[in-house]
Amino acid sequence: MEIKVKTLSISEFEDLFKTHFAALTGFSQTFVKDEDAAKEIVQNVFINLWDKKDQLDTKQSIKSYLYTSVRNRSLNYLRDNKKFRSQTLDDDLSKIESEPESDSLVTEELQTKIDEAIGLLPEKCREVFELSRFEGLKYKQIAEQLNISVKTVENQISKALKILREELKDFTIILIIIGFFE
Repeated sequence: MEIKVKTLSISEFEDLFKTHFAALTGFSQTFVKDEDAAKEIVQNVFINLWDKKDQLDTKQSIKSYLYTSVRNRSLNYLRDNKKFRSQTLDDDLSKIESEPESDSLVTEELQTKIDEAIGLLPEKCREVFELSRFEGLKYKQIAEQLNISVKTVENQISKALKILREELKDFTIILIIIGFFE
């Protein structure tokens, strides 16, 4: 459903709200971990959409605008409340301040899914996988560093990839294109 933001009618706005409110609230909760805060954030995003509909870029999809706005406001909420302060949050917030709101929502969602899937790996398996994929170490280097056999490294990588393929099956095509499973 393509809606022109500048000509958004009240009924279209209500439909947009009803269609996306629950999903956006869930998305916000992945950041703020508080349902009431997430609902308030999403409501404020919709209020802002209505108030500024004449000023918004009509080239960006409304759905993309909503998710980007919810993400930004959720991270701002964390920053302002300082309950969940971390280096990762600080890095994310600094990116928001320097990037336009037209960030790729798909990229953000994909990174979140990858991080969640990696978090599901058993500890030793995750450690071997991260050394291989993120540190760029060869199997032999990993084996020496962790004092395990190269065969164990191979088995752990194989196990990690099997789990990640299952957890990320909805994104398999994108991940194959970017070489994540190589």
